Amino acid sequence: MAGNSFGKLFRLTTFGESHGPAIGGVVDGCPSGIAFDFEFIRTEMRRRKPGQSKIVTQRKEHDEVEFLSGIFEGKTTGAPIGFLIRNTDARSSDYDALKEVYRPSHADYTYDAKFGFRDYRGGGRSSARETACRVVGGAIAKMILAHHKIKVQAWVSQVGHLTIDKDYSKLDLSRSESNMIRCPDAVVAQQMIALIESVRKEGDTVGGVVSALIEGVQPGLGEPVFDRLHADLGKAMLSINAVKGFDYGSGFDAPGMRGSQHNDAFVPAGNANKIATLTNNSGGIQGGISNGEDIYFRVAFKPVATIIRKQTTVNRKGQAVEMMGKGRHDPCVVPRAVSVVEAMAALVILDHLLRAKALRTDTDS
Repeated sequence: MAGNSFGKLFRLTTFGESHGPAIGGVVDGCPSGIAFDFEFIRTEMRRRKPGQSKIVTQRKEHDEVEFLSGIFEGKTTGAPIGFLIRNTDARSSDYDALKEVYRPSHADYTYDAKFGFRDYRGGGRSSARETACRVVGGAIAKMILAHHKIKVQAWVSQVGHLTIDKDYSKLDLSRSESNMIRCPDAVVAQQMIALIESVRKEGDTVGGVVSALIEGVQPGLGEPVFDRLHADLGKAMLSINAVKGFDYGSGFDAPGMRGSQHNDAFVPAGNANKIATLTNNSGGIQGGISNGEDIYFRVAFKPVATIIRKQTTVNRKGQAVEMMGKGRHDPCVVPRAVSVVEAMAALVILDHLLRAKALRTDTDS
């Protein structure tokens, strides 16, 4: 199985399955001498871990990270950072009845078609359990980006039909962590929570949108033609389980606009060395390269495929059967996906920052 690594200069490789003894990863390309904040890692992991509230899966994993290499006397050494996260609350017996059954909208059939074999326990490698490793890599990336005054923040902007009808600049994003849904609008947040609780009682699931903002990115990040910054952000987001769509800046609103409405006029930004734009329909990226404005994007998540309702499907012999989901699953994935979206965005930005520095011929930092 290929495709388990992400990034070029700052590279994350993950391994492990949902119901195996552990998951883990290796972060390569981390600069040396970075003060390592273990408590920050724990905080980021708590934001993603299961069992954190009544509206997420009740699987109980502590998600404590064991670092095996690359850190000495509280600082990164420049060597690969190896880490391990042990699985402590897997209930593989919940999946015994599904051994020969293809669950609708899961990776069961496609894994069998590709590999001729699959780990049916919670989806194995296809499980969203793997994203815990991404949060570790993203947290390390965030530590380094903080030295460059770059901040990555995401929040839930939609659940089902409920959405925040405000521009991100009108929101107090510091309030996103004040409620279990991670929505900065307190009124809409309570409506979202009520909707998820109602859907869960029905044995069903609901989708949503995670919005994200990256502030402090310097102009010049991105590698045309095929490694455009927004293309790499799109790939990063679309690699997350349950993601069905990605747009940035004006996104899918752009087709309904005229060029005269959509163009971002350039203006001086206070001194001769700075340029800004009056609007930000470009989402901070033009020609695949950052322009110094806020980078803003949205990520659409489908309803979780496992529902506690009877469904028709087929087994491995192609025979029609009836099944019902079992186990502990999220009725809506977006509250826990916020940290994963941030992590993947941080990985992309840091990778491009290091690539930009490698290409510079002057002495600027």
